[in-house]
Amino acid sequence: MPATDPSSVTASYKRGLSLARAGAFFEAHEAFEDAWRTCEQSERDFFQGLVHVVVSAYQQTRGRPVARERQRVKALTRLAAYAPAHRGLDVELLLAALERAEADPREHLVERHAQPPVTIEEEQQAERDERRT
Repeated sequence: MPATDPSSVTASYKRGLSLARAGAFFEAHEAFEDAWRTCEQSERDFFQGLVHVVVSAYQQTRGRPVARERQRVKALTRLAAYAPAHRGLDVELLLAALERAEADPREHLVERHAQPPVTIEEEQQAERDERRT
């Protein structure tokens, strides 16, 4: 197995997410496999789980429900330990979609907090500004 390269893992992971969100499931699986090959041992199940997610979706597009279901179950098993979130991915949301056996994972391959939270001061300032108008 190649030595761990954090920047390579991150680049492959982000490429995999981008491809998966675009519906390029086969290509996404290759990117996630690249991340899996060079990641730390502690993240192997995470990346293998993502491989299973996109392979499940790929099998759905090919009309192979048995293969799709096998991959979905494997994804649930591999990803469970990474909930609620890992590497910014909302694993909890993705697991819920997998539990419901949703066919298309694209909308669930999202960051847990895509927008930074609004501070209380910013929220209060917005309320004050709103009252002035």
